[in-house]
Amino acid sequence: MSRGAKKDVSRRDFLRSGAALATLQLAPGVTLMAFGGSEAHAAADAGKRWGLLIDASKCAPDCNACITACQDENGWKGSGNAETDVQWIRKVTLKDKSSGRETSLPVMCQHCESPPCVDVCPTGASFKRKDGIVLVDKHICIGCRYCMMACPFKARSFVHERVTNQKTHAPRGIGTVESCTLCVHRVDEGRIPACVEACEAAGHGAMVFGDLLDPESEISRRLAEYPSVALRPDLDLNPGVRYREI
Repeated sequence: MSRGAKKDVSRRDFLRSGAALATLQLAPGVTLMAFGGSEAHAAADAGKRWGLLIDASKCAPDCNACITACQDENGWKGSGNAETDVQWIRKVTLKDKSSGRETSLPVMCQHCESPPCVDVCPTGASFKRKDGIVLVDKHICIGCRYCMMACPFKARSFVHERVTNQKTHAPRGIGTVESCTLCVHRVDEGRIPACVEACEAAGHGAMVFGDLLDPESEISRRLAEYPSVALRPDLDLNPGVRYREI
């Protein structure tokens, strides 16, 4: 195209162009494209929808096994600053004002069927796989944080500081947004998320992972046996994470 010629290219189209999608090397063996690009889409099975069922009645208030497991598995940790710390998963305490009853439960990305974070992302960095897992393609995330504002569960974090010693399966970068991935690298290998595995090892069994579209899966059978609720049901987002006994 000549210097004087003009071409209407949107910001999203530019960021998805070959120039913008050149692989970014973060550390030896760690690339952003391998995590969030076409490979992540290709691995997804459109016949499944992965989800979590969390039984809050079995979640011990003083247990943080799920958080520790997520940190170890994905290479993130807090520094003690609540304003800037990354949190892929966190424990919250709910208190019934009338009875004083308290309930402790983990909160993470809810992997919504209609994720607001995807709707507002200007670059397409936030996306939902065919199997329902919501991810962030760090390579085209520009750190605008619109997704953080749109998420009603405050499940996304902004990386404020330079990252070192990353996990090859969970690349991270300063100036990008991140959240729970349901340990997508494990799921694609036929394993369960680290938080679920840790909860089982701790003897609580408060978390069940499985295919919500398979009526024979454990998660589907349990959902059919007793009532469950979604966080913010008024928003009609149909989250992939459900809770019992909130």
